Amino acid sequence: MKEERIELVRRISEMGYIKTEKVRKAMEKVPREEFLPASNRPYAYVDQPLPIGEGQTISAPHMVAMICEILSLEEGMKVLEIGTGFGYNAAVVAEIIGPTGHLYSIERINSLAETAKDNLKRTGYAENVTVILGDGTKGYPEKMPFDRIYGTASAPKLPEPLEEQLKIDGILLIPVGEHRYMQELIVITRKSEDKYEKKSIGGVAFVPMIGEHGWPEKKL
Repeated sequence: MKEERIELVRRISEMGYIKTEKVRKAMEKVPREEFLPASNRPYAYVDQPLPIGEGQTISAPHMVAMICEILSLEEGMKVLEIGTGFGYNAAVVAEIIGPTGHLYSIERINSLAETAKDNLKRTGYAENVTVILGDGTKGYPEKMPFDRIYGTASAPKLPEPLEEQLKIDGILLIPVGEHRYMQELIVITRKSEDKYEKKSIGGVAFVPMIGEHGWPEKKL
C-alpha cells in the first residue's frame, strides 16, 4: 500500500496541511494500515477518520499532519499524548522526534492500549513510545515537564494539569468545546511560570476526552 500512502501524502501536501519535509517524510514512512482493524485496512489511505472499536476513531491523515505541523516537533523532544487509540498518531510523532526523543501516550481503554503496544512494537516504534493505561486529563506528572503535549480527544474545558506540565516555551494542542463533536482546536504556548498565550486554530470534531478534568463518562 506504499504507493497509496505516497499519493495521499502528495494530496494533503497540495492542500496545505503538510508544510515541512520532516512531517512529509514521517507521513510517507508510517504505514497507517498497520494501525487499523483488519476490516478497515482497505480504507487506510482515504483521508477520513475510521472506527477502531470501543466508540473510538483513528484521526484522518490530514489532521495528524496538521497536529504535527502545529506542534513544531523537533528531534529529541519529550512529548505527551492524550489518547493513544491504536497508536498511529504516536508513531508519526515518534518518527519525527527520533530515537533521542520519547513520546508518553496515555490511553484510558485497556483493549486499545494493548493493541497500540502491539502495533507500535510490530512497526518498530516501541523503543521510544511508552503507552500508559490511565486518565490522560491528569497528564503524566512522573515525567514532566514536557516539550509538547497534545490531545487526540476533546475536553469541555482546558485540563489544568496539562498546562502545568508544560516546559517554558512548550506547546499544548487540544480540542476544547461544550459540544461533543464540535470544538475549537486550541494552541497554548507557555511563556513563563505563570503566563500562557492561547489562540484558536479553528473548528474540529473529535471524540470526547473522558476523565477527571474532561467529560464524565456517565453523562455521555
